[in-house]
Amino acid sequence: MRILISNDDGIHATGIRTLISKLAREHEVYVIAPDRERSAAGHALTLHKPLRVSEIEMEYPVAKAWETTGTPGDCIKIGVSVILDKKPDIIISGINHGPNLGADVLYSGTVSAAMEGAVLGYPSIAVSLSNGCIEPEDFDYAAEFIAKFLNRIKSIKFPKKTILNINVPAVPGSDIAGIQITRLGTRMYTDTYEKRIDPRGKVYYWLAGEIIQTDEEEGTDITAIRNNKISITPVTFEITHKSIMPELEEAFCDGCCDCL
Repeated sequence: MRILISNDDGIHATGIRTLISKLAREHEVYVIAPDRERSAAGHALTLHKPLRVSEIEMEYPVAKAWETTGTPGDCIKIGVSVILDKKPDIIISGINHGPNLGADVLYSGTVSAAMEGAVLGYPSIAVSLSNGCIEPEDFDYAAEFIAKFLNRIKSIKFPKKTILNINVPAVPGSDIAGIQITRLGTRMYTDTYEKRIDPRGKVYYWLAGEIIQTDEEEGTDITAIRNNKISITPVTFEITHKSIMPELEEAFCDGCCDCL
């Protein structure tokens, strides 16, 4: 299988390198990732400055690898459109250092890289590992899971405009309680900004919000991770709220409208 791998933690991050080392043994792997951490970049694209791309050598048997000065979305967009001379069979973003649950998907560069793949019409998955993981062995189980998952990928018909957002608990493999197909939960943060003074006396702010712990309904990605289950959530960028459209049609489009 021909695989394009990217992430938002940067090409030198442990998560992506563990995934590459696992998949490059059996697949034709291409890597295009940011040259530095771009976490929480969302679906940003580089528009107002040059986007630089440099081919690099890796210690793993990849087909080719590049680092960019851009965002995760840039990596996929320029990779598929310009850099690769062969189109990938699937795009994988990760393994992210930390979970991407609930509303995290709106900000996550990891998820957005996969979403860009879906925008371009490719089967795409985002893979994240829960907090507290920094050593290569921490990511081994998640990488092995993805390697096995790819053997079943041909049996899955990816809906258009949709990715699979996969979160793996940060526990030993023997403690994984199973796999659960989930919906997005509610993961909210306190919007706390610390006001600080730099050495030149100028004021700046540092985002220091914390997760708000809430009760979660069964069937969400957050509950699955709490129960040590691997969460697989189909996520779409088709975000039209269709259920309210008839009401809006009646209010604004039925006969004379006073607001025109």
